[in-house]
Amino acid sequence: MRHRLTTATATLLLLCGPAAAGCGGEADPDRVGVVLPLLTSPFWEAYNDDIPKQAAKAGVRILPTVNSNNQPGKQITDIDNLLAQEVKGLVVSPVDSAAVGPGLNAARRAHVPVVAVDVAPDRGKVAIVVRADNRAFGVKACRSLGRAVRRGTVVQIQGDLASVNGRDRTAAFDRCMARHYPDIKVLDIPAAWQAERAAAGLEALYSAHPGIKGIYLQAGGVYLAPTLHTLQSHHALAPVGRRGHITIVSNDGIPQELAAIRKGLIDATVSQPANLYAVYAMRYIKQAMAEKPFKPGPTRHDSTIVRLPGGNLEDQLPAPLVTRANVDNRSLWGNQV
Repeated sequence: MRHRLTTATATLLLLCGPAAAGCGGEADPDRVGVVLPLLTSPFWEAYNDDIPKQAAKAGVRILPTVNSNNQPGKQITDIDNLLAQEVKGLVVSPVDSAAVGPGLNAARRAHVPVVAVDVAPDRGKVAIVVRADNRAFGVKACRSLGRAVRRGTVVQIQGDLASVNGRDRTAAFDRCMARHYPDIKVLDIPAAWQAERAAAGLEALYSAHPGIKGIYLQAGGVYLAPTLHTLQSHHALAPVGRRGHITIVSNDGIPQELAAIRKGLIDATVSQPANLYAVYAMRYIKQAMAEKPFKPGPTRHDSTIVRLPGGNLEDQLPAPLVTRANVDNRSLWGNQV
């Protein structure tokens, strides 16, 4: 009889695990849920791949990542589902800066700390935001395009203006252009982080304005391929230094952008630090779950924590401009993937 009980207990442990819920034990007290905005971009694919590695290094136990498919409503459902699983921390990359508010409020009611990654929420409280200075993205793109083009027409393929990232990049780019390069006319394509909208918008604009001299891609991860394809279809994809070259500056720093810089197909990109997003998302959620506070000021990793207008803190990680001169630098995350 004792042998039968021992065997049954061993079998139950094998099936359930020592900390599995619903098998007579308690759930893992430190599980963290990670919510992605989308997985149709090499940038977010790289971040998603890096999360388990950085979680292991930080000693954070995570559930499988959840993809919200660029749908604000689904993201709220994803957050609610993770809270129902009694996670003790959440790492969320908001699809929509305002629409994520109810999910953040639900987490706060459940006393579950949240670290926001890449996009700062307009509403709701988080422990900290891990993000780069997106206004600097727009300024760097403006300066690069402005110096190369000087006068004529350029196209700005915008991100989602419901996201603070899209708004910051657009506002900074527009202000910089108006102030420093008044002889450049900017035409906008509101593409909302969607490749098909970028392709359709650029096709229409190029057909109407074949003299376009420059293009700013607010998200190379989703806009690079359709942009190059559209220009190629119009026989307008001349390399850097060749007659008819259209100056292209992008954001993200994905390997495909770095390859395009090496080939002379695009001129520059701002390397948004996907690897550092994963690193500090995991470190900060562990700190938040331990109820250790964050403070504004310089960090030890070449960034600054600032207080946003809504009261949340944000660690603004460095995002260097990548050109032909430094594209082979091994410190760039796109060269490490």
